[in-house]
Amino acid sequence: MEPKIQTGPVSPDVQMKAVTKKKFKYKSLLTYAAFVGPALLFFLVIQILPFLMGVYYSFTSWNGVSSVVEWVGFDNYKKIFTDDKTFFNSFMFTTKFMFAAVIISNLIGFSFALLLNAALKTRNILRTVFFIPNVIGGLLLGFIWQFIFVKGFASLGNMTDIGFFKMPWLGDEKTAFWGIVIVFAWQISGYMMVIYVAALQGVDNSLLEAAKMDGASNWTLLTKIIIPLILPAFTICFFLTISMAFKIFDLNISLTGGGPFNSTQSVAINIYQEAFQNNRYGLGTAKSILFFVVVAVFTTIQVMVTKKKEVEA
Repeated sequence: MEPKIQTGPVSPDVQMKAVTKKKFKYKSLLTYAAFVGPALLFFLVIQILPFLMGVYYSFTSWNGVSSVVEWVGFDNYKKIFTDDKTFFNSFMFTTKFMFAAVIISNLIGFSFALLLNAALKTRNILRTVFFIPNVIGGLLLGFIWQFIFVKGFASLGNMTDIGFFKMPWLGDEKTAFWGIVIVFAWQISGYMMVIYVAALQGVDNSLLEAAKMDGASNWTLLTKIIIPLILPAFTICFFLTISMAFKIFDLNISLTGGGPFNSTQSVAINIYQEAFQNNRYGLGTAKSILFFVVVAVFTTIQVMVTKKKEVEA
């Protein structure tokens, strides 16, 4: 027997509930649009639209000034892989710099965090002192350290006759590389320290006390309990330092300007010179697209590997 379908007029209460529900959905939509809409609009205008325009210009020979934009297809990308040795050398320098800077800055930041997580009376002051370099702008910081390397170390070398201070820190390829690494690590380590300190404060002290009662050494506590518990902090810090090291520009240009003889030229400086000094905007944009892909691949692999370690731990 089929159920009876009511075809009569809908009661006023049901109509009122339906209208109220529609008004609530409409107000919720307006609320979301009011809060998310401006941010989404700015993100599209400032990030997505320039990126899409960059992809388009990478297939052209535009010089950045002329109104004539000539389509050249994949010629820019072919030139990068076949004729542009300078870009390859800058990419190799940036990759080596990234590995050295990531390891050193995270080691220093984690060491500072372990030190300041202890019951020190001056830990709040030390946190401020260690974090201050991150507040200073990269260009200013680079010029300060340029003076230290050129003038300060030379004066100390003459007074103490120590070979370390007499080295041509910014005048030789090898020492200039490590000079940039030192300044980068000095600037970034305080920021990494803050993230590691926040993670260490979330570790349950009862676990550490129980392990100590069972006879665990400090090294065992660190490697078997503390580090596995704060692996998410390592994921964040590695991601940040990898992306920052790859995109280094201001420190590099203020310390060495890419010299001597382009031996310390980062990819960002190479792209800047190609687009804005050589007026080959299309070729520079093609380099930036390739650089974006490389950074995305490196950071994605890093996040996948460290996330897997988090699950295993």
